Amino acid sequence: MGRHTRALRPAQDPEVAGELNDASDDLAKALYQEFGGSLMAFALRLTGHDRQWAEDVVQETLIKAWRNADKLDRRPEMLRAWLFTVARRIVIDGWRSRSARPQELEEIESDAIAVSDESDRTLAAMIVYEALQGLSPEQREAIQQTYLRDRTVNEVAATLGVPPGTVKSRIHHAVRALRRALRERG
Repeated sequence: MGRHTRALRPAQDPEVAGELNDASDDLAKALYQEFGGSLMAFALRLTGHDRQWAEDVVQETLIKAWRNADKLDRRPEMLRAWLFTVARRIVIDGWRSRSARPQELEEIESDAIAVSDESDRTLAAMIVYEALQGLSPEQREAIQQTYLRDRTVNEVAATLGVPPGTVKSRIHHAVRALRRALRERG
């Protein structure tokens, strides 16, 4: 028999059952007084210093002790070991359940949600297309072959049947003209 509680027996009559409930309540109070502080410190370490979660762990541990009052070994060192083991298992279960379900997020107002809008890209493509139309056919072909089809200057020169220097010159002048046209369009 422990120093904080008396032995519990199964109740046969209502009067004895009332005494058992009182004994269970006494056990819960005694456990909290004796082990509450150290159990809270232990739970805080296990929960990463989440005070609310640690308090829940201590409360759940004491509830389990109250429910299993008739099965507990009442020696203080055995009670302490049992309580700390139960608390550790509660925290482990908590970590597992948190990792098993998606993280809950706050609801965001629909006005604050950014919706992907392709209109900017479409407008930019139209502006670039118009600027390309302002180039000479030779410059436009050199730009299309090198930038859009990802060909080297030598490949474009072979395809067009002109020297590589001519392709480089067309690209240089075309890029300058495109920059000027795009600046004018804003």
